[in-house]
Order: sequence, then structure tokens, then C-alpha cells
Amino acid sequence: MTSRPAGPTAAPTTTAPGRAAATGTRPDAEPATGHKGPRARPVLRRLRQHPLGLTGGLTLLLVVGFCFLGPLLYPTDQTDVNLLDAALPPGPGHPLGTDTNGFDVLGRLMAGGRVSLQIGALAALVATVAGTVYGAVAGLAGGIVDGVMMRLVDVMLSVPFLFFVLILSARFHADAVSLSLVIGGFSWLVPARLVRGEVLTLRVREFVLAARVMGASRRRLVLTHLIPNALGVIIVNITFQVADAVLVVAALGFLGFGLTYPASDWGSQLASGVTYISGDYWWLIYPVGGCIVLTVLALNLLADALRDAVGRRTD
Repeated sequence: MTSRPAGPTAAPTTTAPGRAAATGTRPDAEPATGHKGPRARPVLRRLRQHPLGLTGGLTLLLVVGFCFLGPLLYPTDQTDVNLLDAALPPGPGHPLGTDTNGFDVLGRLMAGGRVSLQIGALAALVATVAGTVYGAVAGLAGGIVDGVMMRLVDVMLSVPFLFFVLILSARFHADAVSLSLVIGGFSWLVPARLVRGEVLTLRVREFVLAARVMGASRRRLVLTHLIPNALGVIIVNITFQVADAVLVVAALGFLGFGLTYPASDWGSQLASGVTYISGDYWWLIYPVGGCIVLTVLALNLLADALRDAVGRRTD
């Protein structure tokens, strides 16, 4: 009686992290990441429970509506000088009076705020995109490459930011786009360091290791796995970047290196009003100063709330 040979022994199955074999996916398929950045619903729910964050968000919406929708409801001439109506106090026809060139102060606040917010948003976008890519590449590379890239950031952080911006603004014609690029070109250093620190903690997570095993390229690791999972830090930072850019624009305008006529920003308006601070022309100083303080405060409150909301991850 011959014994029947035993059947072929099943080879042990090696599965990469991410349950590739259990789900029947191809060996070269990308593993599913356990967490793709902050979830929208939990973040919104936490924001609703943050009273200061809600106050900042609503205040920011009011400021944006005032600057962008206000001119549609209250149109004024912000181009032609009218010395006959110069320095009029608040009254009928001019709720906040006029400045020394005869421009309506309320309309001037809307126009200057619109430009200031546009420059702040564009500068924050430039700084965040450049800093995010740079920091993610440095954090993923590690070793000597990371050391060299971060030492370059340290050297650039030691350069007086406002000093160089003043030189560039004086050397070249300052308009909204060029000013945004200059501010964003010097502001990407902080988000680069923040994103690099986040990537250093993410690159040892299982889903990144699984992506490496599956043969994902460095570009795919950065764009698909690392940056989406660092969105919490990026979203919070871009809010602070807008606030900082608004302050820089105001400082440049106050020092006389801001936008040129007929464009105007809050800083140049404040500078022209301070000239008459010894007189009773309060409407040339306090409204524009209040707009700057209110906008920056609203952005900072919103950023603090976002930091608390996206800081608690739900894996």
C-alpha cells in the first residue's frame, strides 16, 4: 500500500503593513494611510466649542466683508484729490470724515484694507507653499542633507527681515504682487522648520514605512503621505502668516516704503494721520489703527483656536 504524497505546502504569505494581502490588493498598490490629516467635521466641532476662536472667525468675516463688499454699498472716489473737502470732521456725507487730500476716510479704510488683506493672503500662500515643500524634503531626507538645509534656514533667520524688505522696497517699485513676493520670500523659513519637525515624527509611522516597502518614490511620499498628514501644522501656520504679513505691510507703509499712489494701505494711512496727532484730527488715526489691531487680533484668535482643534488627532 503506497502512501499518497502530501500536497504542496502553502508558502508563508508576507504582507506589508497596511493589510495589503488581507484586502487582496496588488503588491505594488499604495497602502492605505491610517490618517490623512485633520478631519473636517471634528475640527469644526471643536471650533464651535472655542468661544474666542468663534469670535476671531466672525470678526475676520466682518473685516473681509467690510473691505471687499463695503465699496459696493458705499462707493467713493479714491483717485481724484479734492482739497476743498480736506480734513473734514465726521458728519453727513462723510461718516468718518475726510483726510488731508479730501478722500473719504471710510472708503479709504475699505480700499486700504482690501489691499492689505490681499498682500497678506498672497504672501502667506507663497511662504507656506515654499516652506512646506522645503521642510518636508529636509525632514524626509535626514542626515547630511537635512543638516545642510536646516543650517541654511538658520543663517537666513539671522538676517534682519525688515531691513532687507526696506532695501528691496526702496530699490524696486512696490506694488501689491511684488510686495507679496518679497514678504513671502522671507517668511517661508518658519513654516519650513515647523513642517520639518512634523515630518521627522511622521516618517517613522507605519504607513510611511509601508509606502517605502511598496516602492513609493520620495516625491510620492512627500506629496501623498507626509504633507497631507502635516496639514494641521500648515493650516495653523498660514493663519499666523497672514497676520504677520498684514503687520509687515502696515509697518512698511508707516515708514513710507509701502504702496505708491493711487494705491493705499493701512500703514500709509496711519502715517499720514500721525502727522496731525497734535491736532484734533482723531478720525485720521483711530479708525485705521483700530482696523489693524482688530484684524491681527482676529487672525491670532482664529489661529489659536485652529491649533487647539487640529492638534488633537483622531487616528
